[in-house]
Amino acid sequence: MTMTRTPQRVAEPPTTGLRPRRRTWGQALRRDWQLYSLAVLPLLFFLIFRYLPMIGNVIAFRRYEPGGDLLGEYWVGLRYFEMFLNDPTFWQVFANTVIIGGLTLLFCFPLPIVLALLLNEVRTRWLKGFVQTISYLPHFLSIVVIAGLIFQTLAVDGVVNQGLRALGQDPVAFMQDPAWFRTIYVSSEVWQTVGWGTILYLAALTTIDNDLYEQASIDGANRWRQTWHVTLPGIRPTMITLLILNIGTFLAVGFEKILLLYNPLTYSTGDVVATYLYRVGIVSGSFSYAAAIGLFESLIGLALVLGANTISRRTVGTSLW
Repeated sequence: MTMTRTPQRVAEPPTTGLRPRRRTWGQALRRDWQLYSLAVLPLLFFLIFRYLPMIGNVIAFRRYEPGGDLLGEYWVGLRYFEMFLNDPTFWQVFANTVIIGGLTLLFCFPLPIVLALLLNEVRTRWLKGFVQTISYLPHFLSIVVIAGLIFQTLAVDGVVNQGLRALGQDPVAFMQDPAWFRTIYVSSEVWQTVGWGTILYLAALTTIDNDLYEQASIDGANRWRQTWHVTLPGIRPTMITLLILNIGTFLAVGFEKILLLYNPLTYSTGDVVATYLYRVGIVSGSFSYAAAIGLFESLIGLALVLGANTISRRTVGTSLW
């Protein structure tokens, strides 16, 4: 007669209910110092070229003269702020900045999403790659080259006016007409940035689970319904993040391109805060006045980012922080 021996259960130590102790920042730094060392150069870059120059904003409240004290000669308080707030030229420039920035955001933000959704539906790999390559190319062109192409295309004897003459129409001085400046600028921005803007959205589309599309198809959803109920919610965090960042640079419209395209005849619709600062601060030498305007613009940008982030967090539950 054989007897089976039942294994004895080892007693487990009593649980105290305490959570494991988290490592402090110093312990994490000593353990993974090789990884943290990779962030030294980027941090130094931001410290030297982004944060230290903020000290120069003090000349917005001080009288600064070239060759004098680096931080200004003496305090003048809010004098320069009162100057530009009472200057009608500044408000015209500010209105132009808001209009051009709003048009740029209106067209350049949703169009990359539309293009990414269309590319996501293309099943032919070579066609998809060809369209992506063609749409990416303008991003790598220099702004000077793009400005030259615009001038050559829209000149009085350019391709567009030659086509108008062939149709029996009179040539149009596009680059000298203030009514055409905003259209030309926004159109060139769309052509230059839409293709490159699809990269993040195409990357976000790859993270969506294909099972969601199969389940939606079983439930009877067509491609449009799948896009609306599966694809767009899947890339919503990316959309919200980029929208908040674009709102933050709402007033910082393209300084280089506008400086290359505009002229005194188009100041009424093309002069923006950045180009106005260049003429007033660099060309005319009114550094304190320009610093006050720049600080005012930065505060508005900060308020827009904080406001957009708060609204996004309360409405859709997605935010930068």
